[in-house]
Amino acid sequence: MNRLKILILSVTFFTQPNVILSQEKNQENSQKGHINNNKFRQLYNEFSTPNSYRTASGKPGKDYYQQQVDYVMDIVLDDENSRLYGEEKITYTNNSPDELTYLWVQLDQNIRKKDSPALIKDGEGAQPLMRVEEFVSNYMTEPFDGGFNIEWVRDINGNPLKFNINMTMMRVDLPRAIKTGEQFNFSIKWWYNINDHVKNRARSGYEYFPEDGNKLYVIAQFFPRLAVYNDVEGWQNLQFWGDGEFALNFGNYQVNLTVPADHIVEATGALQNPKEVLSREKYSLYKQAQNSFDKPVIIVTQEDAIENEKQFSKKQKTWKFIAKNVRDFAFASSRKFIWEMQAVKIGNKKSMAVSLYPKEGNPLWEEYSTKAVVQSLITYSDFTFDYPYPKAVSVHSKNQGMEYPMICWNYGRPEKDGSYSDRTKFGMISVIIHEIGHNFFPMIVNSDERQWGWMDEGLDTFMQYITEQEFGKNYPISLGGLSSYPSRRGSPSSITRYMGGNQDFLSPIMSNPENVYQLGPNAYGKPATALNILRETIMGRELFDHAFKTYSRRWMFKHPTPEDFFRTMEDASAVDLDWFWRGWFYTTDYVDIGVSDVKKYSLTNDPGSEVEELLSGYGMTIDDLPPGYLFMNPEKSNESDSKDQIVENSAVLKEYLDNNFTSDELKEIKAPKYFYEVEFEKPGGLVMPLIVEYSYSDGSSEIVKYPAQVWRKNDSYVRKVIHSNKELIGVKVDPNLETADVNLSNNSWPKKEASSDFERFKANIKG
Repeated sequence: MNRLKILILSVTFFTQPNVILSQEKNQENSQKGHINNNKFRQLYNEFSTPNSYRTASGKPGKDYYQQQVDYVMDIVLDDENSRLYGEEKITYTNNSPDELTYLWVQLDQNIRKKDSPALIKDGEGAQPLMRVEEFVSNYMTEPFDGGFNIEWVRDINGNPLKFNINMTMMRVDLPRAIKTGEQFNFSIKWWYNINDHVKNRARSGYEYFPEDGNKLYVIAQFFPRLAVYNDVEGWQNLQFWGDGEFALNFGNYQVNLTVPADHIVEATGALQNPKEVLSREKYSLYKQAQNSFDKPVIIVTQEDAIENEKQFSKKQKTWKFIAKNVRDFAFASSRKFIWEMQAVKIGNKKSMAVSLYPKEGNPLWEEYSTKAVVQSLITYSDFTFDYPYPKAVSVHSKNQGMEYPMICWNYGRPEKDGSYSDRTKFGMISVIIHEIGHNFFPMIVNSDERQWGWMDEGLDTFMQYITEQEFGKNYPISLGGLSSYPSRRGSPSSITRYMGGNQDFLSPIMSNPENVYQLGPNAYGKPATALNILRETIMGRELFDHAFKTYSRRWMFKHPTPEDFFRTMEDASAVDLDWFWRGWFYTTDYVDIGVSDVKKYSLTNDPGSEVEELLSGYGMTIDDLPPGYLFMNPEKSNESDSKDQIVENSAVLKEYLDNNFTSDELKEIKAPKYFYEVEFEKPGGLVMPLIVEYSYSDGSSEIVKYPAQVWRKNDSYVRKVIHSNKELIGVKVDPNLETADVNLSNNSWPKKEASSDFERFKANIKG
């Protein structure tokens, strides 16, 4: 019996370019070669070799270590002179396998010295658009006289230690090397002038309120902090230039904060002496809040805060805090604060959601701040691990958006009459979610922000997107006519303008934050979008969520690198993602996938010109073909063909069916009525899943998702054959805008549909 071994649609010979070459072309290229540039090759050249510290699976290795640094501090806030005084005792535990002959200490306040190189690091020209405070700061006032004034550095016996300050780093020379497992104790005394952060847009400082003469302090990077020593960098002692944030050690903190007696204080850690610093009434409310799970308890009301603003006490109080296993410490202090708390159940424990804000934040802050904190703790815990700290504090401070363990500063201020726009409202809720979320990344999953800004900002922005959507579902909030919370970052369409922009001003995500042009899209928006696409379109929620939680739990209270994240995501999902990391994180390639051509084919007994051309490349003619081949020719109408006519059109097919199927079986045969070859192009560099909606003349449609691997043998175009009993009338790539395609004008066939798509594309860009 003659069996058909190969069914040839002429289109299949042309699916991959350069697979079939003419003899002349083969000879021309016979002496040429190339390296493996396939975008699906593994990341062996980019990744470090696994070792006993960090494994190939993405887990910490058997020899993984990290240093422990504990602090005992006495801090005095001089409100009248806007100055901070401090003395700290440091216990440094060397858990590394190396002997250390010196220690590097970060002096981040030195970026505010009058002669700091950071002030003149950037080239500048006459700017046609500038914030008024920036103009005044740059051209009308003297630079602020900030920076640490180190009075002394001493060992445990009070003997002076030699030190050398290099910009924002201080080297402390040791009398003898610290061996593995040993501790070294020393002390530092310092002071510095506190800056007005509203004028110079700093991460910490004070805001001055001329109406009542008060200052609201948000204080961070206020003490000399040990740099990280690890298996990846040795000493992470890159200078602080302003954008690259912080690489810090875990440790325990005991901090005494002495402030004016009429100030309210919140800080990293648990308050140890509430009875000493609070009145009997306020202490009672403080205790009541510990078990209020349904709504916040307002400990200091707006009326209280207004009265406090008038006092300007000359007396002092000391607020005492203890924080265990944190990487940093920060605090807020002012007599202007309204103070509220609500308990949140997280797993088998509880944590306090806390808000601290001046009256200028109301009515917006009393309505939404604590709700945003609660939602953040719940959602982030669901996707990572149960929040382990006793509280999370949201502090309102103008122009701020900054995070520290258990406490953060957030913007979002109504107009003076109390009114506010949707933009202000959603901006305030979003920044609170984002900054509270930083408790997870990098305060607990402690990445190196100085080197890899995206590892905290990108992962946090991704989780922020998910939390915002949950917030919109769980709380009664006007969405301004929208169907869901208007997240600014995270959705695929939100990053297309950046990714499709001028390549001269783009950097790969895997870039140091000091060296990128557009830090927001690069470190926040693009990685957040990448992870959202990975979850929704490539891996699926179940696989992604398991892998993401695995990474979070593996590296909580440790120091992961990007490779630890990449490897864990693959290790826990069985999904090869090297192509994805390479494209999205190591390049500035963008997504642009479209429909380049659609051809209709008919089954026939006669070979067409495409078959003849194909065979000629092999030096063959039609007569050289063995029996058993079918021919399909383009551009011939077969609209009136029935199933029987399709069979009758080819003697070879009819013979095969008759010889291999019974009459009953032939009745069940489904012969397609229509054949189409659809060619998809990829002008953009990123390989992505090819998601296509096919529309038919009967009004039906279907969405087919081809895996990203469809591009593995051809990075330019791919062809697919559609066989159906329905006439194809439309093809649309990425119909639900899942892939961050930067150009929708080529996404549809017929091309007349592209105009409306392009208008939608432009609308996405403007948004």
